[in-house]
Amino acid sequence: MIDIRLIRTQPELVRENMRRKFKDDKLYIVDEAIELDRRLRECMTEADTLRATRNKVSKQIGAMMAQGKKDEAELAKSEIARIGPRLVELEGLESELEGQLHERLLAIPNIIDDTVPIGRDDSENVEVERFGEAYTPEFEIPYHLDIMERLAGVDLDSARQTSGNGFYYLIGDVARLHSAILSYARDFMIDKGFTYCVPPFMIRGSVVTGVMSFAEMENMMYKIEGEDLYLIGTSEHSMIGRYIDTILKPESLPQALTCYSPCFRKEVGAHGIEERGVYRIHQFEKQEMVVICKPQDSAEWFEKMWRYTVEFFRSLDIPVRALECCSGDLADLKVKSIDVEAWSPRQQKYFEVGSCSNLGDAQARRLAIRVKGDGQNYIPHTLNNTVAAPPRMLIAFLENNLNDDGSVKISEPLRPYMGGKSKMFPK
Repeated sequence: MIDIRLIRTQPELVRENMRRKFKDDKLYIVDEAIELDRRLRECMTEADTLRATRNKVSKQIGAMMAQGKKDEAELAKSEIARIGPRLVELEGLESELEGQLHERLLAIPNIIDDTVPIGRDDSENVEVERFGEAYTPEFEIPYHLDIMERLAGVDLDSARQTSGNGFYYLIGDVARLHSAILSYARDFMIDKGFTYCVPPFMIRGSVVTGVMSFAEMENMMYKIEGEDLYLIGTSEHSMIGRYIDTILKPESLPQALTCYSPCFRKEVGAHGIEERGVYRIHQFEKQEMVVICKPQDSAEWFEKMWRYTVEFFRSLDIPVRALECCSGDLADLKVKSIDVEAWSPRQQKYFEVGSCSNLGDAQARRLAIRVKGDGQNYIPHTLNNTVAAPPRMLIAFLENNLNDDGSVKISEPLRPYMGGKSKMFPK
């Protein structure tokens, strides 16, 4: 959520930021926010003046009564009686205006970083760097479901019976590989100095609206019927929510956390064959990294975090590239974002396996997370990034480690989690 003081003092900066995100049709919201803020401040000023008058007159009444000035005291009482109804009216109006202003502020995008490339959608995202050789073997790489089925490692038909489309059973070595990747990702981040955490997998509506935009919420989140609870789409939601309405000490920053959770997403819309199977699904598991830091440190953390993901994938012999999201592809809360994409030798292209985002102070402002600074409180910055999200990551791993005989090489870092196995073989 954007700071109302920025809208008051630099409205054209806010409008230009919306133009850079190609949201010209929403520019009117800035004017509405300015007008609502003006009316709210007028309302608060009048209410404060009336309260001060009431307090002053109340003290005077006691003195008048003590001096025997009953007529004057009665006049003063009648003045207080007139103030009461107006104060009630103003307090109701203040609450109404605050709600309307808050709604507008939630709809105004965060100010993007000056380095973000300008573009309308993901087709204009910009490649930053490639890591590892995008190698394609001479033999044909089967569709990822075929690889898994040959390993007797997946059952979609039974999952459709129990749960519907977008769910799966992982079995045998493939299921073990799935868990091995998550365990390795956990330990990889712990070795980087992050604190491991398993968060709640459901959060209240107040946390949901604090960590994401309304449009994202509608397209992603599953709500528990009859309760103010939502299934998380990523552990970031729950982890940032942990600090709601909290004042942190400066010496406690940065908070660098790596979190495991199952994730649940609606994944609304139709998708092509490469996005079926276990690529775009309603339930998956993920190892995430979340950082809360001082504003001046967030750019440095952003750079470190996406490079950690690159290092993780390269340690498993998977070529990747970093792709910077353009202005039109950034969600409203994001200041800057880089996607990490893995090479698919089957598709002869890269596909997304993780995303690193700097959200500036947007989430912290929405959730009232503050830091007790010298003289005054300030709002920290929040960042998040995917370490590994199987089973999507399984696709990249299986394709890049497949042998021509159908076996799959198990990268050395995963072998301790796979009982020492160096290969998986077709059944």
